[in-house]
Amino acid sequence: MSKLTNAGTFALGHRTVNRMGYGAMQLAGPGVFGPPKNPAAALAVLREAVASGVNHIDTSDFYGPHVTNRLIREALHPYPDDLVIVTKVGATRGADASWNPAQSPAELTSAVHDNLRNLGVDALDVVNLRVMGNVHAPSEGSIEPQFTALAELQQRGLIRQLGLSNVTATQLAQARGIAEVVCVQNHYNLAHREDEALIAELGRAGIAYVPFFPLGGFTPLQSDTLSDVARRLGFTAMQVALAWLLARAPNILLIPGTSSLAHLRENLAAATIRLDGDALAELATIGAAS
Repeated sequence: MSKLTNAGTFALGHRTVNRMGYGAMQLAGPGVFGPPKNPAAALAVLREAVASGVNHIDTSDFYGPHVTNRLIREALHPYPDDLVIVTKVGATRGADASWNPAQSPAELTSAVHDNLRNLGVDALDVVNLRVMGNVHAPSEGSIEPQFTALAELQQRGLIRQLGLSNVTATQLAQARGIAEVVCVQNHYNLAHREDEALIAELGRAGIAYVPFFPLGGFTPLQSDTLSDVARRLGFTAMQVALAWLLARAPNILLIPGTSSLAHLRENLAAATIRLDGDALAELATIGAAS
């Protein structure tokens, strides 16, 4: 039995996945643009993740663009029956590596077909609508046209389940009035905790919350308190940060990303960590004012 089951499982709509998953974004080149420097290493990371028990992979066809999905297909196709691949649409990449909104129904439809083709599937397990907002923070505004377009593609059988990324509670409510939402992917970690109430709301509804940048993203988490707790417990700071998220709420699913086998193993090992009450109390002071 995989050690990842120590962290438990949670329903991702009508699928059940281990709470420790994997995010493929870092498999692309620098700045999530272009091919990886070492394609063989990228394939090895994907294969070891799945061999270690990961059955939830997060990706997007605008990573690269097209790079991570093609790597996933090369490494893992035909896919294991229990593997859930979650992708997202709503952006494109410019020739200068810029991230540009692509939110019209036509653009979203095109993106879904790109994901289908590059992943090599007839239907996508889960598609998140990535609302561009303020890049890494949600902002209010109707998402009805976008989510309706995806719901129509779901009705056509091209998408099995729908989710949201970078959204507010109001946008979540609007989307749930159009179609079932199985997950929300927002910015959240030990130091960035604006979504506390939303996590609780989603938990009551049985909806998964998937924090992006669980380790700080492009600016890794730095905290003396985190370092002190990790040193006392004998783990790395990043392992403790992941363990805190798993302890934070049962509906949190993790997708830490890496292009390194060593870091992959370190991240997955966090599924076995149990933080005691003292550690949780100390860690709770980080970002408490958020």
